[in-house]
Amino acid sequence: MSLDGYIADGDGNFDWAEPDEAVHRLANDLERSVGTHLYGRRMYEVMSAWKTLQSHDQPPYIADFASIWRGADKVVYSASLQAPSTPKTRIERRFDPEAVRRMKAAAEKDLTIGGPTLAAQAFKAGLVDVCHLFICPILVGDGLNAFPDGVRVALALEEERRFGNGTVYLRYRSVNSQAA
Repeated sequence: MSLDGYIADGDGNFDWAEPDEAVHRLANDLERSVGTHLYGRRMYEVMSAWKTLQSHDQPPYIADFASIWRGADKVVYSASLQAPSTPKTRIERRFDPEAVRRMKAAAEKDLTIGGPTLAAQAFKAGLVDVCHLFICPILVGDGLNAFPDGVRVALALEEERRFGNGTVYLRYRSVNSQAA
């Protein structure tokens, strides 16, 4: 996200957030523990590009991410998407916090939430245990907020890292979370 809290600018662009190799490698390491991604439709459509990425044309850290992403299950919350375009993907017509709680309880690996609209619903339902933030050294002025309005969650800082490109990684745990 930008330093002023946006994941896309006012024109919908997020190219300013493209990670360098060091940031990407950390993201890869974080993704290794993920068994299921929960996505809204727009984030799923962005991420589905990893399905067809030709690994032999990419640096190893990019190919690694593609492999990790392809190996995880995906749940897409969408009233309009007719069918998934990627393997290991199912569509749910609405976000059901109780169903997600059951999914979390039964999961052998981590679940992640991708996309601010879906994340807002998860925050409001008290489902978010950990926030992984990559803060880019840019102010974009307006756009799509990374966090929902009207939600208050106390967080405890667990980790921070600085990268040569100016990006800062922060991991916070919800103070009310019972997750380990």
